[in-house]
Amino acid sequence: MKTYYNPEDLKKFGNITELQKAMGDKFFAYYAEVFKEGALTAREKSLIALAVAHAIQCPYCIDAYSVDTMEKGCDEEQMMEAVHVAAAIRGGASLVHGTQMMNKIKELSM
Repeated sequence: MKTYYNPEDLKKFGNITELQKAMGDKFFAYYAEVFKEGALTAREKSLIALAVAHAIQCPYCIDAYSVDTMEKGCDEEQMMEAVHVAAAIRGGASLVHGTQMMNKIKELSM
């Protein structure tokens, strides 16, 4: 079965520098810096990345950070809890915009 997203393409991520080396190299330098231990542990950053991957619905990121979080000692329950946090924030972001609709309804009803 052919799909739009090919899991094998994740292995080619590093190749993005082929068509624009300078910017690609800067991106990877930034990416590496972001994921270094700092105020947050590498494990915490990986869980955040997993949650964000679900929020933005990137299948490559979901695959990569599912593996990464497990390698950093996260269990299935922690991973799914992170996904639920992303879902709650994404759902809440949609719902909070309901206030804009409510404001518009009130404006039109006046």
